Amino acid sequence: MPEAPEVQTVLNTLKTQIKDVAIENVFVYYSKIVENVEVENFKKQLKGQRFRTFSRIGKYLIFGLDNYDLVVHLRMEGKFYLYDTLCEDKHIHIVFQLSNGKYMSYHDTRKFGRMYLYLKKADIHSYDCFKNVGYDYMDERVNGMYFYNAVHSLKRNLKSCLLDQSIMAGVGNIYADEICFEVGLDPRSRASRLSKKDCEAIVLATKRILQGATRFGGTTIRSYTSSLGVTGRFQLHLKVHDQTRCRVCNQNIRKITVSQRGTYICPNCQKKK
Repeated sequence: MPEAPEVQTVLNTLKTQIKDVAIENVFVYYSKIVENVEVENFKKQLKGQRFRTFSRIGKYLIFGLDNYDLVVHLRMEGKFYLYDTLCEDKHIHIVFQLSNGKYMSYHDTRKFGRMYLYLKKADIHSYDCFKNVGYDYMDERVNGMYFYNAVHSLKRNLKSCLLDQSIMAGVGNIYADEICFEVGLDPRSRASRLSKKDCEAIVLATKRILQGATRFGGTTIRSYTSSLGVTGRFQLHLKVHDQTRCRVCNQNIRKITVSQRGTYICPNCQKKK
């Protein structure tokens, strides 16, 4: 699943291609992608709208239009393609015909992705699709004390807290491993045993690692790319995830299962609390 850096890469790339471009027509081939409005209303309300702003909360893309906000969650396999013609493909489920002659096509092999359309509000956190989504990891309200208050009473491990989008949005499996390695903590550490100092280090590492990944266009592992001519290069800088030997101590990296997710750790550099 694309995480915040990959989503931001998609947004940044689309911004250069479709900013201020109008939607002339919308083709919906799989109606379940559209979550909160009737398909015909979705198509009608989008016609004539221009893409004005490009933002993100966690793993959600937010296209600010003239009168609406179009929110997209790519889930496991969702991707956007820009074509010069209307392409037919069994995995293309929604197409936006644009005023610049392009066709922005939403491709999703598993059909898990979702789109939401809302009449603009000042507080986008009020949209129902965000009811279980916490502050984005880059939100100024997210700091060490915020994270400590959110997790210190939980009977859960650190990795599950990092993956919980209701606590801090944007972190997925790959970056959770990198964050735990960066702060020297075993991902199985109990959240209730984390100190305020630990939580401060965790939040700072999260911001640093995900911002660094964004600068490199995200991480291209397995099937994920931005599909817009941008390939992530952060996988070249991963220190623990999908690695065999630790870059710090040269010991073997172990792959274990934490919170039902494949997890990479250095038993020497990461300590369990």
